[in-house]
Amino acid sequence: MAPKPYLTLDNVSATYGDTTAVSGLTIEVPKGELLSLLGPSGCGKTTTLRMIAGFVEPSGGRIILNDKDISHQPVHKRNIGVVFQSYALFPHLTVIDNVGFGLRMRNASRAEWRERAAKTLETVGLSPYADRYPGQLSGGQQQRVALARALVIEPDVLLLDEPLSNLDANLRADMRNEIRSLQQRLGITTIFVTHDQSEALSMSDRVAVMSKGVMSEIGTPLALCDQPRSPFTATFLGHRTVIDGKVENGMFSAPGITCAGAPEKATKLVLRASRLRFGEGNSPLSVSGTLVNAAYLGETYEADIQAACGMIRLVVPSDTPPPPVGTACQVTAEPGGTTFI
Repeated sequence: MAPKPYLTLDNVSATYGDTTAVSGLTIEVPKGELLSLLGPSGCGKTTTLRMIAGFVEPSGGRIILNDKDISHQPVHKRNIGVVFQSYALFPHLTVIDNVGFGLRMRNASRAEWRERAAKTLETVGLSPYADRYPGQLSGGQQQRVALARALVIEPDVLLLDEPLSNLDANLRADMRNEIRSLQQRLGITTIFVTHDQSEALSMSDRVAVMSKGVMSEIGTPLALCDQPRSPFTATFLGHRTVIDGKVENGMFSAPGITCAGAPEKATKLVLRASRLRFGEGNSPLSVSGTLVNAAYLGETYEADIQAACGMIRLVVPSDTPPPPVGTACQVTAEPGGTTFI
């Protein structure tokens, strides 16, 4: 039995004149889940977040939070915490004053808001920085202050709008682990907006993949990666090649490629780059082509094969380098390397 939804987007839409930013979006989020909205720029994920927060009023549909319709409720009456991409800290306020700002606006006494702000700073590991100003902090520390400010009001839902995009790669990896650990420890329902698939896959209970204002697919990271149901999800989540073809007696075929074990109604073959290998072998997949590109990335090589059916991407371990560019080669698949749609 599926858990009861705590936050529901019921056929929600957002239009601006003749432009539709979000169309007919329906998602149910159980209490305590971290759901990522993943997609390219302009797909509607930030507009969706802003509708939940109350910054944008839905053009259609309903937003239900804990059995209450908040679709048209003002921002200040929604107990929702938001962490913006820019952090939006007040440069003239100290760290503790920034964190306690929301409580002050709710008329909390000075003693109360300072006590709660101090406890929240302790939660995010910033107690020693309470009297500093944002300009005296690193990017990662500023991000934690913004997170503490969103958490101190004890929100019903936490909204994170690309909060890691301003951090360097190493710090971003550390912070995503910290945010996920904190979210699980607090059990807070969280919506995380990102265009970075590694963030979405590593942090989320489920991922909603969006494209052009609609949801392409929703599921666990494992299900979306191993068994994508839509071509857009397949191509957006990592290096994958989607090939059109036909099936006859369980054999998928397209120019220069065959793959056994296909359901009769399949029309597309999805190839997962990280589970493809050079050479002939005992594999249901057989591809003939020519290596046209190979790039060394430290731990892996990215390689492109020009086959009769089109370009196919492989990602292979650096200890098994591809043949020289221009070489005619065969490609096979390891388990999980092929999916049919």
